Amino acid sequence: MQMVELRAHSRYDLLCYSLLAFPLAFAGLPIYIHAPDFYTTEFNVSLTSLGLILLVMRMIDAAQDPLIGFLSDKYRQFFKFTIGFGIILLALGFWFLFHPNAEIPLLWFSVSTFLCATGFSIVSINFQSLGSLWKSDTEERTRITGWREAIGLIGLLFASILPSGLMSFTDSQTAFHLISLIFLPVLCLVGVFFFNWINKATFIQSCLKVKTKTSSMFSSRWNLGFFTIFFFNSIASSIPAVLVLFFIRDRLEAQNLTGLFLFLYFTSGVIFMPVWHKIACKNSKTKAWLVSMIVATLTFVWASILAKGDIISFGIICVLSGASLGADLALPPSIIADHIVTKNDPESASKYFSILTFLTKFSLAVSTGLMFPILDYLGYSPNTSITYSDTQYLAICYALVPCFIKFVVFILTWRFIKKFTL
Repeated sequence: MQMVELRAHSRYDLLCYSLLAFPLAFAGLPIYIHAPDFYTTEFNVSLTSLGLILLVMRMIDAAQDPLIGFLSDKYRQFFKFTIGFGIILLALGFWFLFHPNAEIPLLWFSVSTFLCATGFSIVSINFQSLGSLWKSDTEERTRITGWREAIGLIGLLFASILPSGLMSFTDSQTAFHLISLIFLPVLCLVGVFFFNWINKATFIQSCLKVKTKTSSMFSSRWNLGFFTIFFFNSIASSIPAVLVLFFIRDRLEAQNLTGLFLFLYFTSGVIFMPVWHKIACKNSKTKAWLVSMIVATLTFVWASILAKGDIISFGIICVLSGASLGADLALPPSIIADHIVTKNDPESASKYFSILTFLTKFSLAVSTGLMFPILDYLGYSPNTSITYSDTQYLAICYALVPCFIKFVVFILTWRFIKKFTL
């Protein structure tokens, strides 16, 4: 890997790199959002059983991410093979997940989710770490993550529209069968562009050759502070993500508008991505992230008081919360990429991003494993006829609980900025 003069990357190169984010994001929504609802409604799986299985599976999945990061760094010379292997696992798991065996739905769900998540982790960890090692200055790294996350949001956008659109013409099993047939060739096609980018890209390398152990990363006060903020912020974002379909269907009674709401949410994320980039360049990435937390908190306070038929209000909420999503996706990876360069530790890039992936998945596991059983205990069940009053606890869990957590994260981030003068 040669040292070359820094320059702005061409849009074509950015596109070749970023396109892989499309199928990763496209897969993420069906795997983590639609699949639980699919199995509860199609196979009458209880929320408690599904929640506990998701908690165990996602904790196992999350726990393996640091190992994936360690092995990816140790055997970086084989990263092309590693990414290819991850793509195959993701493709197989996605197909199995939405072609279940009705005799053993919980076991089938567990194995399929594990395959999906393992493949997803292998690809996404190496995908993000290679982006951080692509030779760039600090503003260009924000541009790289902005492109990557914007393409990812477009993938989420398609994933949010497609299921609702297909299910308006056919049943859910047929709809997800068709989605699988679309997903697999798209994954292969963007893989071709990604490997073409790898062959041309120039990556940074350390002059010190000092590798950071995964276990020692949390001994750094900066690392501990940042990862703590990221984890609790991810929980605040994960709770609405796992409950949004239930909230739209049972609280707002607007299931036919699910696709529209998700479209507004992810479109807003794409549109506001350049705004966060400008704010970050003018001030700092951490301060821009702080502003997005304020927007998200105020938005979800409003969401907590919505009632049946508040369609326009929830549409506005989707736009505002989608705007803050762009910052949550683009800024933390860019901050980590800057930190890797500052520490001159590119050999540990996969470890850093494996921790981000671990914390994201662990937050999903905690959110699902806690919220589903709690709602089940409080009497909410999506499988039975419920009254509007039965959804009050759903509204509290969907909106007010994340608001409280986001407020705590705001305080932690403010102290983090003051301590490290970021």
